[in-house]
Amino acid sequence: MTRLVLALLALAVAVSAGRAAEAPVTAVTAYPASFKLRGMDDAPQLVITGTRADGRAVDLTANATYTVTDAKVARIDKTGRVFPLANGTTEITATVEGKTVKVPLVAEKMEAPLPINFTNHVVPIFTKLSCSSGGCHGKIAGQNGFRLSLLGFDPAFDYENLLKEGRGRRVFPAAPDQSLVLTKASGAMAHGGGKKMDADSEEYKIVRRWIASGLPFGSPTDPTVTKISVYPEARVLDRQNRQQLAVFAHYSDGSVEDVTRRAQYESNDTDIATVTETGLVNALKITGQAAVMARFNGHVTVFRATVPRAGDAAKFEFKEQTVVDRFTAQKWRELNIAPSELCSDEVFVRRAYLDITGTLPDPKDVTEFLANKAPNKRDALVDKLLDSPEYAYYFANKWADILRVKRRQQPNRAFGTFAFHTWIREAVAADKPYDDFVRDILCAIGDESKSPATVWYKEVRTPESFVDDVSQVFMGQRMACAQCHHHPYEKWSQDDYWGVAAFFGRVGFKTVQTPGVSNQNQQNQKQVLFVRTSGNVQNKRTGQTAPLKALDSDPMTVSADEDPRQKLADWMTSAKNPFFAKTVANRYWAHFFGRGIVDPLDDMRITNPPSNPELLDALAQTLVDNKFSLKALVRTICKSRTYQLAADPNEFNRGDKQSFARYYPKRIQAEVLFDAVVKLTDSPTAFPGLPADKFAPNRAIMLPDESFQSYFLDVAGRPQRISACECERVNEASLAMTLHLINSQEVEDKIGRAGGRADRLAKDPRPDTEKIEELFVLATGAKPTKEKLALALDHIAKSGANKKLAYANIIWALLNSKAFLFNQ
Repeated sequence: MTRLVLALLALAVAVSAGRAAEAPVTAVTAYPASFKLRGMDDAPQLVITGTRADGRAVDLTANATYTVTDAKVARIDKTGRVFPLANGTTEITATVEGKTVKVPLVAEKMEAPLPINFTNHVVPIFTKLSCSSGGCHGKIAGQNGFRLSLLGFDPAFDYENLLKEGRGRRVFPAAPDQSLVLTKASGAMAHGGGKKMDADSEEYKIVRRWIASGLPFGSPTDPTVTKISVYPEARVLDRQNRQQLAVFAHYSDGSVEDVTRRAQYESNDTDIATVTETGLVNALKITGQAAVMARFNGHVTVFRATVPRAGDAAKFEFKEQTVVDRFTAQKWRELNIAPSELCSDEVFVRRAYLDITGTLPDPKDVTEFLANKAPNKRDALVDKLLDSPEYAYYFANKWADILRVKRRQQPNRAFGTFAFHTWIREAVAADKPYDDFVRDILCAIGDESKSPATVWYKEVRTPESFVDDVSQVFMGQRMACAQCHHHPYEKWSQDDYWGVAAFFGRVGFKTVQTPGVSNQNQQNQKQVLFVRTSGNVQNKRTGQTAPLKALDSDPMTVSADEDPRQKLADWMTSAKNPFFAKTVANRYWAHFFGRGIVDPLDDMRITNPPSNPELLDALAQTLVDNKFSLKALVRTICKSRTYQLAADPNEFNRGDKQSFARYYPKRIQAEVLFDAVVKLTDSPTAFPGLPADKFAPNRAIMLPDESFQSYFLDVAGRPQRISACECERVNEASLAMTLHLINSQEVEDKIGRAGGRADRLAKDPRPDTEKIEELFVLATGAKPTKEKLALALDHIAKSGANKKLAYANIIWALLNSKAFLFNQ
């Protein structure tokens, strides 16, 4: 007992000391500053914010003591929620640490319930309780014979199903409490989804009142929700601290209603912050940022929580080399972390070669770079690599993935895929402005021999595929779900989806035969894309012709002799477009850093905000300022000090996973890994049908389409180009890939090839030390440590006359090492 008492006393002292260390509260404010309540159902959230002496804003809602001057008019609970009781005027006083704030309150129209609107009051309840979720009644087939629209996006559909299906038993105005929708949800009757609400809950009372009122849908003149907002929009939270949110619905008549308890919440990173169903955000023990989505009546908004590292301020000096460094350093200071040191020259040269050219540097290149004493040698290397043919091939491969340069094992499509891939590669090499590059693809016309970009339309043949690919590849928007229903995590509706699809309405295709060749010879048939003088796309929601309408834009009109796609391209490639430049900037950033500023990189929605908005804006502006030069973008990224940080964490950034305070090691992708194995073993592989290039014959990064057979590439994660999503490529290690590298006949044959590297090194008269160092530099970019060198030499000494086997074993060990498989 004595030990327990002492432990409790020690804990109390520690807690008291911790509290004493906090800066005192110097001021207290309330939001809203005043209340005007209408009706008994109007029970808003009060948020109390304190300002400490060090300038920090902290949530004190749950810490405050509340009093109401006239307790007959209203009451307030300990969470800060205000409940009206009678008509009248009063005042709420909140007191924290000796500081007070007063909130005037007026309550009116308490004598009778206000009219209820099905869309504004009932539908959000089904969404909040997950009844209309995709796992319950909101899925396409419904659940147990009852279907609701997904997340309540179609209130009219929900109303019809509630009233007319199930022989009218779901709602029973004569005896509301006997309605199935209430007896099942409250647990009075067996329900597959379990109990959803208590009989004395607010949700139950609202639904019951709607049923008892005669099931009104609402008047056409009733106000509708135009947007929702959250208070606060962002806040810096200490670890294991909290923030109460208040969510407001803004209506078409200008009125604003507190919907905090009716909104639905979700955190995008539950390792950093979680959120309760009442809108209380709880920061956890990990440093970082989390976005908390609030959804109400088809609208979404986001609260951003930043959780800095606890403890003394992390001090660091960080020289700004490009605009990137200004905003990464700003973010680190906000998170109270410090960046790692600069990486070594050995690490940088290998990193740059792999990231920019997809190629291992030769030992000679590494040696020359290390010997170079010029202060700007890293910048010079970046410029050199950007002018190399390998850069063009490597990034052409990247674009060919998401532009779906795909043969589908059809021989007659080979000419087109080769032509399109060559067109992409030449555009990358020439640094064709990105806006022109995209316009030429979107507005392609003719056939593949004269306009190779028309090959894109072999995969994008319908209005739906046009919207899906255009939005995801060029605007970072995943709009596919808006084809059938309102986007669950964005503002895009079906009307937005079909508005973009309408730009495809006049596109036509025809197949032409090469003159003088038999019609049976499919090899010589070509697809010709043309633009008709008329044509439209039907909005499947309304059944009407969809107007030409880009996202967040007014409808457009075109004449019979115009190509509607040119109008879309004009809007898309504008410097003022909020999606275009940011999307490609984020895509390239993700290539070099292993994750996007927005991640996933092509899911740039309001509920998935960037980890560093200012950085993304700066990169997008860099593109615009440089007339959409992608090489300028690469230079801005790769010449930054941020890109050149070491991968090793320090005491401050060990838990960092989104602010780029260190380089995140990443496994090299399939084609690069294949070529690296070929180079390390010196065992070239021929790809039948691939034309040789003077710089690198038959390299995997040169492959124009997916039809070249290779088990190695498949198990290493090569995409089949089924979709426009970069997520199709798998860069994580897998058991199949690991086993293939360790124990496959293909790799064994490459290592042991007559005339291969192991064979030549065994016959090379140079000292073994020199040869092993060269081998390590080729494989890992750095010479071996003394311990590894000693082990290798000892292994060679023990091999006796069979030196080839010894070198083969060393090569095998190297190509299975993390230093080889990962770019660090």
